Order: sequence, then structure tokens, then C-alpha cells
Amino acid sequence: MLRATPGDAIIMAAADHANVQLHTGSQANMAAYFAMLEPGDKTLAMSVAQGGHLTHGNPINFSGQLYDSYFYGLDPQTNRLNYEMILDVAKEVRPRLIIAGGSAYPRIIDFQKFRQIADEVGALLMADIAHICGLVAAEAHPDPVPYCDVITSTTHKTLRGPRGAMILCRADWADRIDRAVFPGIQAGPLMQIIAAKAVCFKEAQEFGFREYQRQIIRNCQVLGQTLQEEGFTLVTGGTDNHLLLVDLRNKNITGAEAADLMEAAGMVVNKNLIPDDPLSSTETSGIRPGTPGLTSRGMKENEMKTVGHWIARVIHEGRDNPDVLEEVGKQVVELCEAFPIYEDLDI
Repeated sequence: MLRATPGDAIIMAAADHANVQLHTGSQANMAAYFAMLEPGDKTLAMSVAQGGHLTHGNPINFSGQLYDSYFYGLDPQTNRLNYEMILDVAKEVRPRLIIAGGSAYPRIIDFQKFRQIADEVGALLMADIAHICGLVAAEAHPDPVPYCDVITSTTHKTLRGPRGAMILCRADWADRIDRAVFPGIQAGPLMQIIAAKAVCFKEAQEFGFREYQRQIIRNCQVLGQTLQEEGFTLVTGGTDNHLLLVDLRNKNITGAEAADLMEAAGMVVNKNLIPDDPLSSTETSGIRPGTPGLTSRGMKENEMKTVGHWIARVIHEGRDNPDVLEEVGKQVVELCEAFPIYEDLDI
């Protein structure tokens, strides 16, 4: 993994090969599967209902239609990964491929333990770090490169680059990965996006990238603490990374309703399933706020407290009071104007 040091010098970890042509994270996962698996092979990944991604074997997705998909969940007592439980499932399933990573998991992922599990059952190991790639690059999260056969990632989340994706792999998978990308799943590359990825990778070595990623985590933790003070429940009780998973059941509101209210007040957030969610994926019992965008604008802990209080006010008071949504919306605009995206652009 390419990452920044305290002095912003360049370190290259042990990734032997990179393919940067992928347009999306879903395509990166598809190419990885095509390279590593045959149709009908068994896969083992985190369930979407527990924080995983559609492309990790969900039956409505190609990954669940082409492959024999099995899932591990979270410890019901902690809502965290329990590696002994995952090992038990892996021993029963005996998958060809284990996928580590998710799209709504707010805690550290131990890739070394996943490697031990994969080795014990004779499985290949893939990490999907689409959400945490920037944290990994800044050494704010453990690096999967020493432990995984293949690693997929987007470039537009915490890595803060253009919308696109990439695959890192060991040397013995390089040819198969490249053929799976082209001509396997896509034709011509988007050269302008690849150029933008190069800029993104360069910035990940400069411009205080390490401190930026650590500020993302600090901001997310303060946002979470503020929401807890406002009576909200956080899945796992907090966060180690850039996102929160907020359980709204004690607020008598669905994730879909909460997301709509927040958008009306100028704040965009995902509705999201929580572990063992009683509601459907179209409604959900949770929301998934994150702090990379706010941190990119220069916002820090004090602004996160303000945002947390706004979220609480919108959800507590905004349902039956459009004046609250309008008032908070104006405050949101004022905050954004104080932290412009392009300081030198007169618009």
C-alpha cells in the first residue's frame, strides 16, 4: 500500500502489482472474483445485514448469483467481528475465497486474523477496503497488504480521489487480475480518471494526508459522542474509523425518514441497516454518518459538536415542524460558507 510517513516521505508496502483501470468498486470486486474463482465456488463474507456489501454475495447481486455465497455476522453481544465465530463458520463452509471488509462497520478489521482463518481452511483471502483505503494509506488502520492475496478499493471515499477503483495483488495473481479487467469486464480505460487517480495517490503522500486521516477519526468520534449525549445509540458504542452506525429505534423513526429530514435541512446521510434490523433495506432502522467530507473542508471537533446537535434537533423536532428544518438549513449554509471548498474560486 502506498502511504505517507510522518515526514511525508514515500513508503511502498509489499503490494506486488496494481491495476488502476477499474471504474467502480463493484467492478473491482467482479474482476477479482473472475480472476480467483470459477462459477459455483464458495465464498464467505460479511452479510449485508451485518455491515457487508452487495458485491460480497448478496443474492440480488452478480456475486450471489454466480457463486455459492455464505456469510459470517457479528457477535450478537458486541456487534463486532468475532474471529473465533468466523473461524467456526469457515471450517463448516470450507470456502474457496474469504472476503474481509464491509461498507458499514465502524471498527478496526484485523486482517492478520483473517489470514490465519483462511490458512486454516485452505482459502484465498481478499480484502475490500473501499471505505477505509485512506485510513490504511495513512497508517490509521491496519494494512491488509501483508496478509491478503488480492485487495480491492475505490479511490473516491477516504482516499479522497476521483470516482473509480483499483486492485492490488500479489505477483502470482497479476496476469489473471489484468485479464479479468480487460478484456474480462470492461473495454477502454478512462484515461482522464486514471490521471486523476495519479494525483490522488500523490496527494496521499503529501499535504498533511496522515494528519487529515487522523482528524477524520477524531471528528467522527466527537460526532458520535455528541449524538450519544443527545440520546442516540451507536452500534458497537462508537467508532475506530470514519463512520458511525446509528441505531434509531429508540427515536421512533426509520433511517429513511431520518435521512429525508436531514436532507431537507441541508445534511446528506445514508439510511442503513443495523445488525439484525427488523426493517427492510428500503426503510432501515439506522443511518450511517461519516466525516471525510467535513474534514476535507477543514472542520474539526467543535464543528462536529455543532453538526451532532443539528442532527439531534432535526430528528427530535423536525418531523412536525418545517420551521426547524428551515432554521437548521440556514445554519448549515452559514457553516459551509465559513469552510468553502474552493477558497480562491469566486462563485
